[in-house]
Amino acid sequence: MKLGIVGLPNVGKSTLFNAITKAGAEAANYPFCTIEPNIGVVTVPDERITKLHEIYNSKKTVYATIEFCDIAGLVKGASKGEGLGNQFLGHIREVEAIVHVVRCFENENIVHVDGRIDPAADIDTINTELILSDMEILERRIAKAKSSMKGGDKSQLAACNLMEKIYDYLGTGKNARSMEIDEEDADFVKSLGLLSYKPVIYVANVSEDDVADPESNAYVRAVKEIADGEGSKCIAICAGLEADLAEMEDDEKAMFLEDLGIKESGLDQLIKASYSLLNLISFLTAGEDECRAWTIKKGTKAPQAAGKIHTDFERGFIRAETIAYDKFIEVGGSMAAAREKGFLRSEGKEYVMQDGDIVNFLFNV
Repeated sequence: MKLGIVGLPNVGKSTLFNAITKAGAEAANYPFCTIEPNIGVVTVPDERITKLHEIYNSKKTVYATIEFCDIAGLVKGASKGEGLGNQFLGHIREVEAIVHVVRCFENENIVHVDGRIDPAADIDTINTELILSDMEILERRIAKAKSSMKGGDKSQLAACNLMEKIYDYLGTGKNARSMEIDEEDADFVKSLGLLSYKPVIYVANVSEDDVADPESNAYVRAVKEIADGEGSKCIAICAGLEADLAEMEDDEKAMFLEDLGIKESGLDQLIKASYSLLNLISFLTAGEDECRAWTIKKGTKAPQAAGKIHTDFERGFIRAETIAYDKFIEVGGSMAAAREKGFLRSEGKEYVMQDGDIVNFLFNV
């Protein structure tokens, strides 16, 4: 999973990136500090894998990971090449989802590129540039489709009509992701590579004073209203606080969060929001050699899940020996006891994987 962290200059993108990845990307108080995107890989905390490692005393433990990409700050006119616009838009094209950092705090010592704090206007600036870029893409695709149809290729008619419908919708100033798309058209729309169709998590970057009760911040409420209106996620994080947390040991971090009245770190919130937004779950494999979490789309069937491990597993799939993690722990982490209780199941090709399934794939090639 690759997420792109975006936002206007000086909203806290690089500070947040540094905190959640501990990658040491430069963060400074001037626009375009980030030119080439910084990449950081974050391990997804999963107590289930930790517990399985303890049970099996496995030689290797592999957690799921998320790749974060800190992308250059955007300015108005980016779709026309202003600032680092072309590079910025190109980098967004490569990610699966967008983490849009929005400044929701006052601080006279940190300049805002537009000279005022207005989250709704900031969001509109970036969304407008994404929409304008998408409209340019659609103009070219529509022209190409119409040219093919003039040459006698009528197969392009439905695609052309759909693209024109999306183009008109974007022309109203709305993102492609907020448009109702028929299920049978979703794959085609995704293939267009529209930036405003990518799922978004809005991160309201608040001050430490607001982190325990972000809803009391009017800026945060404005961001949440926008997110709700387009079916996006919204979480409130204090990037500066996350930077402090990144330097602490786990025990110290837990005490610090408790003192602040916070249940979980911003990173944990962001990971949960990412999985929810992208409809992702994890299945688990466990043994003496290795315990590992595998990330798949919700609704994935057993053979395709097996293919995440190795293509031979999918090609020669026979069945999946499966047990829910909670049931495994209930019988003390013993497969023999799980079998006696009837918790261990044999699932076939039509089985839809569930989050926390511990599975052993049987195959023959």
